[in-house]
This record gives sequence, structure tokens and C-alpha cells, in this order.
Amino acid sequence: MISLGQIFKRYTGFLRRVKPAYMVNNWLNRRLLGPNRELYRKYGLRKSILAPISSADFKQHNPDIPWIDRPDAMDRLAEQPGYAALTAIQKEKVSRFIQDGYCVLEGFFAPDRVDRLNQEIDSLIGSGKLDFNYTGRKIMESYKVSQAVNSFFRDKAMIDFLNFIMGKPVVPFHTINFIRGSEQRAHSDSVHMSTEPQGYLIATWTALEDIGPDQGPLFYYPGSHRFSYVTTQDFDSGNSRWLLGKNPNQKYEDRIEALIREKGIQPRYFTARKGDVLIWHANLLHGGSAIARPESTRKSLVAHYFCEGVICYHELTQRPALLPHK
Repeated sequence: MISLGQIFKRYTGFLRRVKPAYMVNNWLNRRLLGPNRELYRKYGLRKSILAPISSADFKQHNPDIPWIDRPDAMDRLAEQPGYAALTAIQKEKVSRFIQDGYCVLEGFFAPDRVDRLNQEIDSLIGSGKLDFNYTGRKIMESYKVSQAVNSFFRDKAMIDFLNFIMGKPVVPFHTINFIRGSEQRAHSDSVHMSTEPQGYLIATWTALEDIGPDQGPLFYYPGSHRFSYVTTQDFDSGNSRWLLGKNPNQKYEDRIEALIREKGIQPRYFTARKGDVLIWHANLLHGGSAIARPESTRKSLVAHYFCEGVICYHELTQRPALLPHK
């Protein structure tokens, strides 16, 4: 029997555009939103924690951006708390992240550990405990039912490294599993998972098998994290007081496609080995390339982490993020 949760994950109808429907969901999850009262006061946002929220609510963004985004970040790197404890390789990776908006940790997860995760995911799909959402490509929040995924998601060494990069403690928020390539157009995560001040989100992409150029590998644009953030204020989203616009994601991706043409930038492709991890900046443009071998898989795990002490929300759907309490 299909659960209500499974039905909603696949639902693409009118209710996904109705803002009051999200407000009802916010009320049902008001305990999780409680900490936002203090954060709204801190950042001068005068509205109910149950109300829609978007970049339009911030007429001027708070200047307290992550240290990695400041013009003198490379000069300040050695002064950051915990820098001395990093290995030489980690120091090089952080430098790469500052300059290009991403870094790759080769062989971070052992192959046998990856194999166990894949076996568990296959079992959970087979039993019906996991399923794809309305995209037919994404398995959302598998960490809630998979101990293996949760152990990757909350890996202490990874969390410690992300904490250093961000300069704040990170909060594990969201996972997506892929079996096949997403073939998703270029985008940045910041329009889906947004923060005020801007930039306090970071993501990891773990290869769960060896991935070649014909399997629809991830692509990304080095240095694009330095571009201005694109929000619903930068394209015709069609949003109104009570309704979200039709196809805002498509309109957003059209705007990003135009931006890429304007900048004349070229992508790189992440042809990875099993256990490799790519870490990327909230504003790095990336996507999934075309699958050249139709029968191929591209097993991967994406994890997103917000930071503590900032306002977290979803720009496209104007929802406050439901962060778990400690």
C-alpha cells in the first residue's frame, strides 16, 4: 500500500503552488521553527515564523558572510581556528575551495563501506521503504531510514572539515540518492536552500561507484561561486501574494543558462572513483550531464548542510527550512 508521504513526494499538482498550504505545514511543524523567532529578531526580520519567506524580505543583505567568501580569505586562511590541526592535503583542499568554489577528497570513503551502503539502499528500495520522488530520479532523505546513509551524512571527519571551511558548526539537513544521472540543468543550491546572511550552506557529492564520461557525470563551473546570487528577484518567477508562479525552477534555470552564456565560462566534469567526495559552495553552478550510455547507472549521494545561527529557507518555494533541533 502506498503511504500518504509517498503520494505527496510524487505529487506535482496545484497544491504545490498554494502558499497557505505551506503555512499549514509550517504550523504543524512550529516546534522546529521556534528557534527562528530569535534569528528573525537578530537579523531584523519582522514577520511570523509561519509566513512565507524569500530574498524579497531582505532589502539589504547582512554583510556577515562566511570568511571563505571575503576578498582576503586566502590571506586569513592560516589565522583560522583549527588551521594548524589540518593535514597538508586538507590545507591545499581548503585553498582550492576558496579559489574555485569546490574541492575533491579522493578516496574519502572506503570502497567496502560504499558497497554496504549500496546494498542497503537496494534492499530498502526493494522493500518499498524508499522510493523516488516526482522527478523519478531522486530518492529524498534516505538517511531517515538507512543507517548506512546516516553514517555517511554525519561522518565526524567530514563534519569537522566542513565546520572548518564554513567557520561555523554545520547542521546536517538533507540528502538525495541517485541511481542514474540527474541530467539536471545548471543551477546553484542557493536558490533551493537559502540563508541570510548569504552563503551559509555547503554540499557534498559522494560517488557510490566509479563514474565515467558516458554515465551522465556531474558538471560544475569553477569560480562561479563568486557570481552574484540569483534569486527570484532576478527573473519573472510569477509569484503572487497567495500563489507561487508556474514552473519557477525552469525560469530560474533559463536565467542561469543565460548567465553562463554572458560569462563565457566552460564546465568541468567529475569522473570519479568510488568513495571520492566533491564538496561545493552554496553558489557554485553545477548540474548533471547527458547520459550517453542509456543502461548505465551513476550511483551517488548528495548531502546538504546549513550552518548554525543563520536564517535558513527555500527561495523558490518561500518556505522556512525545517531544521532538526540538537
